[in-house]
Amino acid sequence: MRPALLVSSFIAAIAAGCQSAPIATAHVAPTTAVQASPADATPPSSGFAFEEATIADLAMRMQQGSLTSRSLTQAYLDRIAALDDAGPRLNAVHALNPNALREAGMLDAERRAGHVRGPLHGIPVLVKDNIDATPMATTAGSLALADHHPTRDAFLIERLRAAGAVILGKTNLSEWANFRSTRSISGWSGVGGQTRNPYVLDRNPCGSSSGSGTAVAANLAVAAIGTETDGSIICPSSVAGIVGIKPTVGLVSRQGIVPISISQDTAGPMARNVTDAAALLGVLAAPDSRDPADGGASRPAAVDYIAHLKPNALRGARIGVLRKSTGYHPDVDAAFERAVVALKAAGAEVVDAEIPTAGKWDKPEFTVLLSEFRPGLEAYLADSGAPVRRFQELIDFNKAHAEKEMPYFGQELFEQAMKAAPLTSAKYRMARDEARRLAGPQGIDAALKKQRLDALVAPSTGPAWRTDTVLGDHFTGAGYGAAAVAGYPSITVPMGDARELPLGLVFLGAKWSEPRLIELAYGFEQATHARKPPRFLPTLDEPDTLVP
Repeated sequence: MRPALLVSSFIAAIAAGCQSAPIATAHVAPTTAVQASPADATPPSSGFAFEEATIADLAMRMQQGSLTSRSLTQAYLDRIAALDDAGPRLNAVHALNPNALREAGMLDAERRAGHVRGPLHGIPVLVKDNIDATPMATTAGSLALADHHPTRDAFLIERLRAAGAVILGKTNLSEWANFRSTRSISGWSGVGGQTRNPYVLDRNPCGSSSGSGTAVAANLAVAAIGTETDGSIICPSSVAGIVGIKPTVGLVSRQGIVPISISQDTAGPMARNVTDAAALLGVLAAPDSRDPADGGASRPAAVDYIAHLKPNALRGARIGVLRKSTGYHPDVDAAFERAVVALKAAGAEVVDAEIPTAGKWDKPEFTVLLSEFRPGLEAYLADSGAPVRRFQELIDFNKAHAEKEMPYFGQELFEQAMKAAPLTSAKYRMARDEARRLAGPQGIDAALKKQRLDALVAPSTGPAWRTDTVLGDHFTGAGYGAAAVAGYPSITVPMGDARELPLGLVFLGAKWSEPRLIELAYGFEQATHARKPPRFLPTLDEPDTLVP
């Protein structure tokens, strides 16, 4: 059974089975791939002082007085200019916070006065451009929202700023978080253009948190925030060789985030190591009564995720291996088998496992996403004071500006969402309940309970494919779909590479099991140290049968 992929690819498969109408595209470009020029091969300066620096490293330097937040922020701004706007032209960051240096200076003054807000004090962080962060525009990658400047921060941005983080800028994303077309190109938006994969520049960064993944991997910031409905944190983190945490839906507030699905949307940290991701999650995770998925009384008490960074956490753990998520790519399978060996060597008891309902949630999920998208988006647009308020206006805008908004793919998902079952309908309610049940209680929970497992593991996804402006994305399997549909947590950690292209191992667990998953992911990371920094190669001379 083909596992669920991130939103765009999964929907492409489902839509093909649900309708016979041809997919609409507009002004398709004549080339099939984004080509890297010889100049793109120029490597970045090896003298960057903060290459692979961790939050703890930087905090210690600032505490010792050998580094200021302002100088660190300026260094990352310079790095963005050198690698994102020039050199490899990664195109990961499409807006900078004009107040970043001033905010960093204020945090330096606080530190000198003896007031340190916490481990993120003075740390520059990037955020995906579907999250409100003043004074920058929130566009979701669409030119229709190019002048949309919310007057207040998203709840999670308030949390980050209260913790002392410097919001450095906004990252590019797959337009509308990959929910406009079944033929969309991950990492492309009308506002930001095409983001590149920093490991091999003609490869795709996956999405929809494309810019966040590329920016973190390329050391354009200490860390970034992404969002996910189905795969949009896990997939770009995996192909960028970084750590991504997709939390339980409701652990992190969605207030101030451009929505797709009230049932599945969440935000989460993307970082170069589990420690930094855990530190960020500790700040992001907080109750917010404005979010209907908050959990209320059933929500677990606040957790110090840093306390769960235990190097020997795998010792005695029971891990279920989802082997039916393999078989899509020989290099991925080989890396996965090495990861399983590493889990065993670190003391885990590893057994084969199976999600009995795998793939059965696909069609109800598609119904849910289509039904929830329009009303959720219109509510966000009205609440944030956007210049466009109605869903039909977005469709009309795209048609009127097709040359810029639809040069490669159309908007058939928008058109289907206009006709979707309303939230008051029996069709929607049945699909929502079925999807949740099949992926959660009858899916992940059943697999965990059957063999008394702490977590499940699978390959996060395949290696990055060549960016293709005609046919769109080319996926080779994924292991995160059940957690996305159930609203349960998942964490991807680097597990190796396929000829320079990073590969991730995804850990899946029960609802609210972030502490245990962080323990296991950290244990695996410390046992393997599989992450390698990118080399910004222009292309690979490899056969398509091995590297798609």
